[in-house]
Amino acid sequence: MKIAVVGATGLVGGVMLEVLKERGFADNEIIAAASPKSVGKKIEFAGRTLTVVSVEDAIEMKPKFAIFSAGAAASRQYAPMFAAVGTTVIDNSSAWRKDVDKPLVVPEINIDAVKPEDRIIANPNCSTIQMVLAVSQLHKRYKIKRLVISTYQSITGTGIKAVRQLQEEEAWHAEQVRNAGHEMPTQLDNMGEHSQAYPYQIFRNLFPHGGDFQNDGYTTEEQKLVDETRKILRAPDIAVTATVARVPVVGGHSEAVNVEFYNEFDIEEARKIIASTPGVVLYDNPSENKYPMPVISERRDEVFVGRVRRDLSQPKTLNLWVVADNLRKGAATNAIQIMERLI
Repeated sequence: MKIAVVGATGLVGGVMLEVLKERGFADNEIIAAASPKSVGKKIEFAGRTLTVVSVEDAIEMKPKFAIFSAGAAASRQYAPMFAAVGTTVIDNSSAWRKDVDKPLVVPEINIDAVKPEDRIIANPNCSTIQMVLAVSQLHKRYKIKRLVISTYQSITGTGIKAVRQLQEEEAWHAEQVRNAGHEMPTQLDNMGEHSQAYPYQIFRNLFPHGGDFQNDGYTTEEQKLVDETRKILRAPDIAVTATVARVPVVGGHSEAVNVEFYNEFDIEEARKIIASTPGVVLYDNPSENKYPMPVISERRDEVFVGRVRRDLSQPKTLNLWVVADNLRKGAATNAIQIMERLI
């Protein structure tokens, strides 16, 4: 079977190749495709070397599946071309998520949304995937009325440029400390040239900004949580509000989720429902300081849920803390799980 990874030289593309190897696809014909500047590069994969080809060449090879992580513009251009030759595209960009004719899939929740004739399938946003998976079975049992979500998102969600910015800022700060003795600089205003992925330093900082600002004051990352949650859960009337923050973390995204239900719940039953949700680990024992953190989720495929407690300020409302590796379950793993289920 031929499987193309489009955007293979990027941060998520590299994880896609790792997950393909881990989940038993190493013996298939893997096509690494990327932009013209990367064509000809060599990538090590499962004991052999892949040579990066152009997307056009990958289309001519007519793979069974094409897993995209190349940005929305590339997806809009090339996904229909793959589909035209019979390839099933699983796209990790925002290009098709709002399209009413394209399924938006978390396989544990709604793989049945994919019809035999579908050739372009959208992979949800990373912050959406972990949140909807954590609450999906609670929704079935108690019916969600409203979600209030605050995210603490890893810089890896922005890409390799953001990782380099943090690394360079850390290195710059360490050099300033060495030169200044015990004086600890707090500002990086004079750091000089570096890979600027963000409008501000991310080292020793965080900012309430993910994606682009809309006219209503919300960001596109926040809007994704609204639109995608409703589509995946098939619940267009759920009220959703979100605030996204970027934090200097590389291990995964964290989210504080406040869930109001239409129906009353029993807290112990809710915990059991969370623990029995496929792909979710209930990691929650405050008396032992046991709660999810990015360092626990890094390089793991599970979604970790903790700090499960009733909201004491209003009835029928639950608080959760949800953490997952945004490059794996939030992107690469979810896409490959979709492919596995289709196979």
